[in-house]
Amino acid sequence: MSKPYLVDSHCHLDFPEYAGKLDEVMARARDAGVGTCVSIGTALKRFAGVRAVAERFDNVWCSVGIHPHEAEEELLSDADCLLAETGHPKVVGIGETGLDYFYEHSPRDKQIANFRAHIAAGRRSGLPVIVHTRDADDDTIRVMEEEMEQGAFTGVIHCFTGTERLADASLKLGLYISISGIVTFKKSDALRDVIRKVPLERLLVETDAPFLAPVPHRGKTNEPALVAHTAKLLAELKGVSEEELARTTSNNFFRLFSKVRRPVHG
Repeated sequence: MSKPYLVDSHCHLDFPEYAGKLDEVMARARDAGVGTCVSIGTALKRFAGVRAVAERFDNVWCSVGIHPHEAEEELLSDADCLLAETGHPKVVGIGETGLDYFYEHSPRDKQIANFRAHIAAGRRSGLPVIVHTRDADDDTIRVMEEEMEQGAFTGVIHCFTGTERLADASLKLGLYISISGIVTFKKSDALRDVIRKVPLERLLVETDAPFLAPVPHRGKTNEPALVAHTAKLLAELKGVSEEELARTTSNNFFRLFSKVRRPVHG
């Protein structure tokens, strides 16, 4: 029996953990039912490598963006350098962008400036904005609400670990919420409580590979195949079959990432 079709909506296949191993990684993903992956940009200086992975595999797509950690080094004055990359057929999203006040590797004002520039790029290109937010609920909500007033954009809160307030605000703005392997961790009760209240029709699944491998692989290098473990736990939380969870989250993904070509059997 074939496995349910899953999408890994957020991974980093250009990272050094996969050097020389990508063919094996993608074969394991296929065997696990993971038919589509989005490899995420984190810095313009590394974007060529991100794009090259997407060009190499028919079922891998990519985004262009600057992680909040890189905001000081790659501070944007406008959205043009992001928009310049969106004509490529494999570039399907903007980001990851957002605010990280946990590590605060870049000053907050520069993170916010870049966040706004990415949203502008998403608005102008029609591509979804991939939002990273950690310990920054207030400013994340404020920026997204202010920017939505300037013109509609679509997006997803990736690797969601936030509060019910952040979830509610994001959903109200029309964004999706993506769940990583963190949901499988023993100490994630509060997160699971929030996710139970999020409509299934607004959820995606992801690995954030090579980070955050789900239980029972926690502590190991994560990879797209392991999104199946997150999907299994999420199905239990939502009280649906694994097949329904896979079908709905995949449909959600293709609705949001509308530039991605959906496989005939996906």
